Amino acid sequence: MTAITILHNPRCSKSRQTLNLLEEKGIHPYVIKYLDTPPSFEELKVIIEKLGISPRDLLRKGEEEYKVLDLKNPSLTDEDIIQAMVTHPKLIERPIVIQGSQARIGRPPESVLEIISSQ
Repeated sequence: MTAITILHNPRCSKSRQTLNLLEEKGIHPYVIKYLDTPPSFEELKVIIEKLGISPRDLLRKGEEEYKVLDLKNPSLTDEDIIQAMVTHPKLIERPIVIQGSQARIGRPPESVLEIISSQ
């Protein structure tokens, strides 16, 4: 069995619901409170690859930093976007559940079951 990790924000209801769902399934993931311990640039790049999305798709567009940093600017590169999330981790959509080579965003929380169904 491959370890399961959740990038978690305990103040976020979807993040709490996702963690509770995993625990109800008997899964006790390694919890990373990513606002306290943000992923590095390389770690975030790998997570994005595992999610199979673009860095822009992982941005929380409603955050003030999104507007202030003008992250909707199409001239910004993927590296620019990833660096913004590393510097301002509240821009990272949450929660993210990772197992092996796969990851899912817990919106809705049940979406994470796709990668843990073999548990």
